[in-house]
Amino acid sequence: MSPSENAGRPPLGPLDNLLAAAGRGLKTILAPPAATRPLPAGAASATSTAVPLQDVERRLAADLMRVNHAGEIAAQALYHAQSLTARDPKTREFLLRAAREEGDHLAWCAERLRELDDRPSLLTPVWYLGSFAIGTLAGALGDRTSLGFVAETERQVESHLRGHLDKLPLADSRSRAIVEAMREDETGHGQEAMAAGGVELPPPARALMRMTARVMTAAAARL
Repeated sequence: MSPSENAGRPPLGPLDNLLAAAGRGLKTILAPPAATRPLPAGAASATSTAVPLQDVERRLAADLMRVNHAGEIAAQALYHAQSLTARDPKTREFLLRAAREEGDHLAWCAERLRELDDRPSLLTPVWYLGSFAIGTLAGALGDRTSLGFVAETERQVESHLRGHLDKLPLADSRSRAIVEAMREDETGHGQEAMAAGGVELPPPARALMRMTARVMTAAAARL
Protein backbone atom coordinates (compact mmCIF):
# COMPACT_ATOMS: atom_id res chain seq x y z
CA MET A 1 0.00 0.00 0.00
CA SER A 2 1.37 3.36 -0.99
CA PRO A 3 1.72 6.32 1.42
CA SER A 4 -1.20 8.06 -0.33
CA GLU A 5 -3.39 5.04 0.29
CA ASN A 6 -2.45 5.17 3.97
CA ALA A 7 -3.43 8.85 4.28
CA GLY A 8 -6.26 9.36 6.73
CA ARG A 9 -6.13 5.77 7.99
CA PRO A 10 -5.38 5.01 11.67
CA PRO A 11 -2.07 3.18 12.20
CA LEU A 12 -2.28 -0.59 12.43
CA GLY A 13 -2.02 -2.15 15.86
CA PRO A 14 0.51 -4.85 16.81
CA LEU A 15 -1.93 -7.69 16.12
CA ASP A 16 -2.91 -6.21 12.75
CA ASN A 17 0.75 -5.86 11.79
CA LEU A 18 1.44 -9.44 12.87
CA LEU A 19 -1.48 -10.78 10.85
CA ALA A 20 -0.38 -8.75 7.82
CA ALA A 21 3.13 -10.17 8.14
CA ALA A 22 1.75 -13.71 8.39
CA GLY A 23 -0.31 -13.10 5.25
CA ARG A 24 2.73 -11.83 3.37
CA GLY A 25 4.70 -14.88 4.45
CA LEU A 26 2.06 -17.38 3.35
CA LYS A 27 1.71 -15.58 0.03
CA THR A 28 5.48 -15.68 -0.54
CA ILE A 29 5.74 -19.40 0.26
CA LEU A 30 2.55 -20.70 -1.33
CA ALA A 31 1.33 -18.35 -4.06
CA PRO A 32 2.87 -18.02 -7.53
CA PRO A 33 4.84 -14.75 -7.52
CA ALA A 34 3.60 -11.95 -9.76
CA ALA A 35 5.91 -9.21 -11.03
CA THR A 36 4.95 -5.57 -11.43
CA ARG A 37 7.74 -5.12 -14.01
CA PRO A 38 8.33 -7.24 -17.13
CA LEU A 39 11.18 -9.68 -17.39
CA PRO A 40 14.34 -7.62 -18.10
CA ALA A 41 15.32 -9.93 -20.95
CA GLY A 42 12.21 -8.98 -22.94
CA ALA A 43 9.75 -11.32 -24.62
CA ALA A 44 11.90 -11.86 -27.72
CA SER A 45 14.65 -13.57 -25.71
CA ALA A 46 12.43 -16.56 -25.00
CA THR A 47 11.45 -17.22 -28.64
CA SER A 48 12.71 -20.04 -30.77
CA THR A 49 15.15 -17.66 -32.46
CA ALA A 50 17.25 -17.52 -29.28
CA VAL A 51 20.44 -19.60 -29.23
CA PRO A 52 19.50 -22.95 -27.63
CA LEU A 53 21.45 -23.91 -24.54
CA GLN A 54 23.37 -27.16 -24.36
CA ASP A 55 22.09 -29.48 -21.62
CA VAL A 56 25.09 -28.80 -19.39
CA GLU A 57 24.53 -25.06 -19.83
CA ARG A 58 20.84 -25.39 -19.03
CA ARG A 59 21.59 -27.32 -15.83
CA LEU A 60 24.18 -24.75 -14.74
CA ALA A 61 21.80 -21.86 -15.40
CA ALA A 62 18.99 -23.63 -13.56
CA ASP A 63 21.19 -24.28 -10.52
CA LEU A 64 22.21 -20.61 -10.38
CA MET A 65 18.65 -19.33 -10.85
CA ARG A 66 17.42 -21.74 -8.16
CA VAL A 67 19.95 -20.22 -5.78
CA ASN A 68 18.79 -16.74 -6.77
CA HIS A 69 15.15 -17.72 -6.25
CA ALA A 70 15.99 -18.99 -2.76
CA GLY A 71 17.83 -15.74 -2.08
CA GLU A 72 14.76 -13.75 -3.08
CA ILE A 73 12.57 -15.86 -0.77
CA ALA A 74 15.02 -14.96 2.01
CA ALA A 75 14.94 -11.30 0.98
CA GLN A 76 11.16 -11.23 1.26
CA ALA A 77 11.37 -12.70 4.76
CA LEU A 78 14.06 -10.29 5.90
CA TYR A 79 12.21 -7.21 4.67
CA HIS A 80 8.88 -8.41 6.04
CA ALA A 81 10.36 -9.09 9.47
CA GLN A 82 12.33 -5.85 9.61
CA SER A 83 9.27 -3.83 8.58
CA LEU A 84 7.31 -5.50 11.40
CA THR A 85 9.82 -4.31 14.02
CA ALA A 86 10.64 -0.90 12.49
CA ARG A 87 10.04 2.08 14.79
CA ASP A 88 10.00 4.87 12.22
CA PRO A 89 7.11 4.81 9.69
CA LYS A 90 9.51 6.04 6.97
CA THR A 91 11.82 3.09 7.66
CA ARG A 92 8.86 0.71 7.54
CA GLU A 93 7.69 2.15 4.23
CA PHE A 94 11.19 1.85 2.72
CA LEU A 95 11.41 -1.79 3.80
CA LEU A 96 8.00 -2.67 2.39
CA ARG A 97 8.72 -0.86 -0.88
CA ALA A 98 12.03 -2.69 -1.20
CA ALA A 99 10.22 -5.97 -0.51
CA ARG A 100 7.80 -5.24 -3.36
CA GLU A 101 10.72 -4.59 -5.72
CA GLU A 102 12.41 -7.78 -4.54
CA GLY A 103 9.11 -9.50 -5.28
CA ASP A 104 9.74 -8.74 -8.95
CA HIS A 105 13.06 -10.54 -8.65
CA LEU A 106 11.31 -13.55 -7.14
CA ALA A 107 8.80 -13.67 -10.00
CA TRP A 108 11.55 -13.26 -12.62
CA CYS A 109 13.57 -16.13 -11.14
CA ALA A 110 10.49 -18.36 -10.92
CA GLU A 111 9.62 -17.65 -14.56
CA ARG A 112 13.17 -18.33 -15.72
CA LEU A 113 13.24 -21.61 -13.83
CA ARG A 114 10.05 -22.66 -15.63
CA GLU A 115 11.62 -21.74 -18.96
CA LEU A 116 14.65 -23.84 -18.04
CA ASP A 117 12.32 -26.74 -17.17
CA ASP A 118 13.47 -26.74 -13.56
CA ARG A 119 12.06 -25.98 -10.10
CA PRO A 120 12.70 -23.77 -7.06
CA SER A 121 14.45 -25.09 -3.98
CA LEU A 122 12.53 -27.71 -2.00
CA LEU A 123 13.57 -25.86 1.17
CA THR A 124 11.60 -22.69 0.42
CA PRO A 125 9.72 -22.69 3.79
CA VAL A 126 13.03 -23.14 5.61
CA TRP A 127 14.62 -20.20 3.80
CA TYR A 128 11.64 -17.99 4.60
CA LEU A 129 11.23 -18.91 8.27
CA GLY A 130 14.95 -18.84 9.02
CA SER A 131 15.40 -15.47 7.33
CA PHE A 132 12.32 -14.07 9.07
CA ALA A 133 13.91 -14.94 12.40
CA ILE A 134 17.15 -13.21 11.39
CA GLY A 135 15.24 -10.16 10.15
CA THR A 136 13.30 -9.98 13.40
CA LEU A 137 16.55 -9.96 15.37
CA ALA A 138 18.06 -7.28 13.11
CA GLY A 139 14.96 -5.12 13.47
CA ALA A 140 14.87 -5.54 17.23
CA LEU A 141 18.32 -3.91 17.45
CA GLY A 142 16.88 -0.61 16.22
CA ASP A 143 16.19 1.06 12.90
CA ARG A 144 19.74 2.24 12.25
CA THR A 145 21.18 -1.23 12.81
CA SER A 146 18.35 -2.75 10.77
CA LEU A 147 19.10 -0.41 7.87
CA GLY A 148 22.80 -1.20 8.20
CA PHE A 149 21.88 -4.89 7.99
CA VAL A 150 19.98 -4.16 4.77
CA ALA A 151 22.98 -2.33 3.33
CA GLU A 152 25.42 -5.12 4.20
CA THR A 153 23.05 -7.80 2.93
CA GLU A 154 22.66 -6.01 -0.37
CA ARG A 155 26.43 -5.51 -0.72
CA GLN A 156 26.96 -9.23 -0.27
CA VAL A 157 24.11 -10.10 -2.64
CA GLU A 158 25.46 -7.69 -5.26
CA SER A 159 28.84 -9.43 -5.05
CA HIS A 160 27.16 -12.82 -5.25
CA LEU A 161 25.24 -11.78 -8.39
CA ARG A 162 28.42 -10.51 -10.04
CA GLY A 163 29.83 -13.97 -9.47
CA HIS A 164 26.78 -15.49 -11.15
CA LEU A 165 27.28 -13.25 -14.17
CA ASP A 166 30.79 -14.69 -14.45
CA LYS A 167 29.41 -18.26 -14.30
CA LEU A 168 26.27 -18.06 -16.43
CA PRO A 169 26.70 -19.31 -20.02
CA LEU A 170 27.28 -16.46 -22.46
CA ALA A 171 24.50 -17.91 -24.62
CA ASP A 172 21.99 -17.51 -21.78
CA SER A 173 21.26 -13.85 -22.39
CA ARG A 174 17.85 -14.14 -20.70
CA SER A 175 19.18 -15.28 -17.32
CA ARG A 176 22.05 -12.81 -17.56
CA ALA A 177 19.65 -9.90 -18.16
CA ILE A 178 17.57 -10.91 -15.14
CA VAL A 179 20.61 -11.18 -12.88
CA GLU A 180 21.98 -7.84 -14.08
CA ALA A 181 18.66 -6.08 -13.37
CA MET A 182 18.54 -7.69 -9.93
CA ARG A 183 22.09 -6.56 -9.22
CA GLU A 184 21.23 -2.97 -10.05
CA ASP A 185 18.22 -3.02 -7.72
CA GLU A 186 20.24 -4.54 -4.86
CA THR A 187 22.85 -1.82 -5.19
CA GLY A 188 20.14 0.82 -5.04
CA HIS A 189 18.52 -0.69 -1.95
CA GLY A 190 21.83 -0.78 -0.12
CA GLN A 191 22.61 2.82 -0.95
CA GLU A 192 19.12 3.93 0.12
CA ALA A 193 19.44 2.09 3.42
CA MET A 194 22.69 3.86 4.28
CA ALA A 195 21.30 7.24 3.18
CA ALA A 196 18.31 6.64 5.47
CA GLY A 197 20.60 6.36 8.50
CA GLY A 198 22.01 2.84 8.41
CA VAL A 199 25.18 2.11 10.37
CA GLU A 200 28.04 -0.15 9.36
CA LEU A 201 27.89 -3.57 10.99
CA PRO A 202 30.92 -4.87 12.91
CA PRO A 203 33.25 -7.28 11.06
CA PRO A 204 32.14 -10.39 13.01
CA ALA A 205 28.52 -9.77 12.00
CA ARG A 206 29.50 -9.34 8.35
CA ALA A 207 31.55 -12.54 8.45
CA LEU A 208 28.65 -14.47 10.02
CA MET A 209 26.34 -13.20 7.28
CA ARG A 210 28.78 -14.39 4.58
CA MET A 211 29.05 -17.82 6.20
CA THR A 212 25.26 -18.16 6.44
CA ALA A 213 24.89 -17.17 2.79
CA ARG A 214 27.45 -19.78 1.71
CA VAL A 215 25.53 -22.54 3.53
CA MET A 216 22.26 -21.45 1.97
CA THR A 217 23.78 -21.20 -1.51
CA ALA A 218 25.25 -24.70 -1.34
CA ALA A 219 22.01 -26.23 -0.09
CA ALA A 220 19.72 -24.40 -2.53
CA ALA A 221 21.83 -25.40 -5.53
CA ARG A 222 21.26 -29.06 -4.70
CA LEU A 223 17.84 -29.07 -3.07
